[in-house]
Amino acid sequence: MKYDIMIIGSGPGGYVAAIRASQLGKKVAIVEKAELGGVCLNWGCIPTKSLLKSAQVYNYAKHAADYGVKIDGKVNPDLAEMVKRSRGVADGMSKGVQFLFKKNKIEVINGFGKILPGKKVEVTDKDNNSTTYEADNIIIATGARSRELPNLKQDGKKIIGYREALVLDKMPKSMVVVGSGAIGSEFAYFFNSIGVEVTLVEFLSNVIPLEDEEVSKALARSFKKAKMKVMLDSSVEKVDISGDVCKVSINTKKGIVEVDADIVLSAVGIAPNIEGIGLEDVGIITENNKVKVDDFYQTNVPGYYAIGDIVHGPALAHVASHEGITCVEKIAGIDVEPIDYGNIPACTYTNPEVASVGMTDKQAIEAGYEIKVGKFPFSASGKANAAGNKDGFIKVVFDVKYGEWLGCQMIGENVTEMIAEVVTARKLETTGHEIIKSIHPHPTMSEAVMEAVAAAYDEVIHL
Repeated sequence: MKYDIMIIGSGPGGYVAAIRASQLGKKVAIVEKAELGGVCLNWGCIPTKSLLKSAQVYNYAKHAADYGVKIDGKVNPDLAEMVKRSRGVADGMSKGVQFLFKKNKIEVINGFGKILPGKKVEVTDKDNNSTTYEADNIIIATGARSRELPNLKQDGKKIIGYREALVLDKMPKSMVVVGSGAIGSEFAYFFNSIGVEVTLVEFLSNVIPLEDEEVSKALARSFKKAKMKVMLDSSVEKVDISGDVCKVSINTKKGIVEVDADIVLSAVGIAPNIEGIGLEDVGIITENNKVKVDDFYQTNVPGYYAIGDIVHGPALAHVASHEGITCVEKIAGIDVEPIDYGNIPACTYTNPEVASVGMTDKQAIEAGYEIKVGKFPFSASGKANAAGNKDGFIKVVFDVKYGEWLGCQMIGENVTEMIAEVVTARKLETTGHEIIKSIHPHPTMSEAVMEAVAAAYDEVIHL
């Protein structure tokens, strides 16, 4: 019962770390208390994208006439069938993780994992039976859950989190979404697009507040154009759920506003799962409710590591995966470099989509850079016009002195598929002139990247 590496949690951090460790010849076990694949695969990234695809198909059907396609009869969304498809996609992906574990000879131990001193892990199964295992190295990858505000306690029926939002059995007439980060904005867009009256409440002055301000304002305009009510600089003070509907009291600049809704969806961030897993018993240090680690994810106690949502850095699936790979490669003695957290792409899968990496122009100026900024609107893109979705733009930021590509912000159709070009280019220290001279295919959405860079250097052709 001794392993080279034991991993607690099989989300995108844990399962990727396990597979990479196995590839490196390590004897690996992974502990999971719920479904393989973790929250992202079962209750986050994958099922939400499935629902968003259903919404996109519905909207295409509604506007089929715009493309010269006639549909006889009424087009209606079927939330139950959308949810059924979403769950099927998630289940299929979870089975894929099971296959990968078998292929890589990774032992799966079902139960709740708790670390113990002496490089041990105690696993308690569903029947409350406990077994203790030993490992030379233990990686904690327990992920996070929906954060609850004291005045917005989730009851799973009228006040819900993302899990309940993914499996609603009937379509509500109205909904208040609290929080406009990626999760809140995606759910607000989905429910609004299938006919729910959505009110989106954001405490700060912009939706998706971590993004470029110009991008945020463009997304807010898109939401309002779709008849979504967007309330900025506002906070939910209380929710009365005693009646048939939720009576939501929202504090705005103009005072308290009362909104009635069938459901309130709380999307105010996440809370790391670090309680009850033995950190205190082992003496592992936490800081700001996250496990403190070094550049290669070792805690202050040798042999114990932590990755993903429970450590510093963006709580994103692709970040957790790369942290897992970096961690096990370091354990295996490979000469690896730390992750550059300044080059992490962020994506929001609304319509239009949002994608970004690096600094905004405002952040670059605040950091002391003299900058060049280029912008190319999709209204000038042949492919965007042909696709019938001209909303959005690409914005790039370069350092004048050395030509360093400091950042890029995108809003538009399929931009989440395009941001990787910028991430790779920045990793390779590519200059703007090299992007301009790299031939991009026409007509594509991606050639707008080249056009935006050309605009920064006063060489743009199609503006």
